[in-house]
Amino acid sequence: MVSDQPASRYGRSVLFTGKGGGGTTTVAAATATLAAQRGHRTLLVSFNPVGGLAATLDHPVSGAPEELEPGLFGVQIDLQHSFERRLDAIRPLLDVAWAQADLDPIEAEELAAFTGVGEMLALLELRDHLLSDRYDLVVVDAGPAADALRLLSFPETLSWYCRRLLPPDGRFVRWIRPSMSRSARLATRVGHLAEPVYDLLTRLRVTAAELREVLTDPARTSVRLVLTPETSSLAVTRQVFTALSLHGLPVDAVVANRVIGAGGGDVWRAGWAAAHREQLGEIEAAFAPLPVLRAAYRGGEPVGLEELAAFGAAAYGSLDPAGVLGARAGSDSEAPRVERTADGYAMSFGIPFADRGEVDLARMGDELVVTVGPHRRLLALPAALRRCDVRAAWLRDNRLVVSFVPDPDQWVHA
Repeated sequence: MVSDQPASRYGRSVLFTGKGGGGTTTVAAATATLAAQRGHRTLLVSFNPVGGLAATLDHPVSGAPEELEPGLFGVQIDLQHSFERRLDAIRPLLDVAWAQADLDPIEAEELAAFTGVGEMLALLELRDHLLSDRYDLVVVDAGPAADALRLLSFPETLSWYCRRLLPPDGRFVRWIRPSMSRSARLATRVGHLAEPVYDLLTRLRVTAAELREVLTDPARTSVRLVLTPETSSLAVTRQVFTALSLHGLPVDAVVANRVIGAGGGDVWRAGWAAAHREQLGEIEAAFAPLPVLRAAYRGGEPVGLEELAAFGAAAYGSLDPAGVLGARAGSDSEAPRVERTADGYAMSFGIPFADRGEVDLARMGDELVVTVGPHRRLLALPAALRRCDVRAAWLRDNRLVVSFVPDPDQWVHA
């Protein structure tokens, strides 16, 4: 289920998400088609079986990558099939677990329904494609923002659970110690189970760390936000951008889709063109200096590879769809910065568009829990901050700054 591949071997990916109904699938497919026509061997991936990828391409896609035209491949990931295939790797461990615990085996369909399994499978499929030498670029239709955020933040969530379970004194250790002290026979039975479970958790932790490193590296991963030039769409996209920044995920462009331009004598069209022109000004001001690509509202639905290529060419112009298109000033997606201050330390990271009233902090052991509206991140504190207390926090220039001061009691008893 997991591998020992170094993170440096991973290829480049571009992931698209946004408010539902904004045309994310179309923009992702157009980007992949254009990238392939401009010389990049490109794989277009969808994890959503009802996302309409086959209809957008006007070409059937299956669970195995297939070439749609020279240099362009498409795949519709079947997560249930992926789970059944990967289950074979851990089935011996599960068989031991059911026998040791005297439980009836759980069917594959029941295991696949566990919280987090879908995100883990999707990321493992993405990892395998990024490690493949067949592609220069993997373009992902990540679906609506809520689904994409769960997917992209999952490696950090998984790492958090692994830290809770693994030594030096994780819950897994605390669970097996009493069992192993009761009797030699029970210790033998638990030991047979503990070793493979420990090995699996360790490998999962390594894989989660690698995926986290890849997804937060702007040279290897770009997230592009798709929206329509409407007030509600802009509001949702700002919230999504805040959440992505909170988790350190790099956004390199915004795509304004279905833009109605000036032209023609129709009063209705002229009214919409004026409204969209005003909204585009607000979008560009909000996300500056990120590039805002414009995809015009077309007379016909962009379906099929020829139409998608034309759609992509009009949106990207001379820009390379496979490249890094831009970055926010201050690097909202960077790792938290820790700096020395006169009386301690300051840790800061970008959370653009956040209001002071929706930001909350809590200290939990060696972790800082940061909540922004409905979104939460658990940050493992660097060693220098673990013996410090949180003194204050404030928002400045789209960054959250947290002040830490040394705890005298921690140093006395160290």
